[in-house]
Amino acid sequence: MLVRIRPAQSSAQIARVVKANSSRWVHEKWNTKFARQTGYGVFSVSESNVAAVTKYIADQEDHHQKHSFQEEFVAFLKKNNVAYDERYIWD
Repeated sequence: MLVRIRPAQSSAQIARVVKANSSRWVHEKWNTKFARQTGYGVFSVSESNVAAVTKYIADQEDHHQKHSFQEEFVAFLKKNNVAYDERYIWD
């Protein structure tokens, strides 16, 4: 998901609203057990990369036929020198 937020809004506020509303929608639409993972990842994107990120999102289903989300997320963290402990990034 790619969103623009105002400086007064925190990524935590946005994640809470998105997770709550999308979970409610899933429950109403399919009346099934559904739970979101507890965490989330937020990354900033420069304006010059918005088109590339938009294309990536549009092609994500095909892309994930070749690479799992988990593989891609860890590769992204490594590429951007983000320290992580894999024991804590998956529920």
